[in-house]
Amino acid sequence: MTTQPTAKRSLSASRPVLSVIIIELLLLIAMTAAGAYATIKELSYTSPVLIAFIPIALALIIYMSLRRKWGQYGFRSLRGLASGGWRYYAPLALVCAVLCFKGFEALTVTKVAFFLFFTLLVAFVEETIYRGLILNILLPKGAMTAVVVSSVLFSVTHMLNMLSGQSLGQTILQLAYSLLVGLALALLMVKDRLIWPLILFHFVHNLVQFLGKEGEFVVLDSLVLAILAVHCAWIMAGMAKGRRRIAAGAKSAHLT
Repeated sequence: MTTQPTAKRSLSASRPVLSVIIIELLLLIAMTAAGAYATIKELSYTSPVLIAFIPIALALIIYMSLRRKWGQYGFRSLRGLASGGWRYYAPLALVCAVLCFKGFEALTVTKVAFFLFFTLLVAFVEETIYRGLILNILLPKGAMTAVVVSSVLFSVTHMLNMLSGQSLGQTILQLAYSLLVGLALALLMVKDRLIWPLILFHFVHNLVQFLGKEGEFVVLDSLVLAILAVHCAWIMAGMAKGRRRIAAGAKSAHLT
């Protein structure tokens, strides 16, 4: 009697927590090294992201192409979105609209073109890593565990902005802000398994922020935080309602 050899499980499947730690550490090391290099060379504040994220983006594209992982990480047709599902993305559009009320700096074609590329790069890399790779790896541990951990890591990574001279107060505010954004986007990813709308929001959100006026906008920032908090609660309520509907349908089918 012969025994069939067991298939070798990947590290992400057999050791999901270790895999996430490795991914996060590699990202932090890349960003820290890029920030240190940019500081020594006295480069612009966008240089650390470009230095770190361009090779990371290329590595992600090559990895997902060779391993055929695009669909697994949410790069699927938008036709898969359930009827009426788009309403859960409306608050994200509202957030971008509110941010526009801050106004914009003087714009040039060169500046707009640069930040179009820059923010699209950031949106692709961060969404693919946090809502694609990390969230997907942690899902076997439970949906809420995956949502919370991926969002906390997404928030903590923004502490690296202190390396570019950002104040402690601004960094704390950004940590809370990015945590709520991460929670909302992670919940949507669990709900719909679509990453395109998340990349689009991340891209537009960052573009508006970078082209917008600098300064303190306490009222607008507070409004955005409130919108995001309500949004997270709404998504979770909708997901809970959907689970109850499925459970009720399964019970009804069993009884008949």
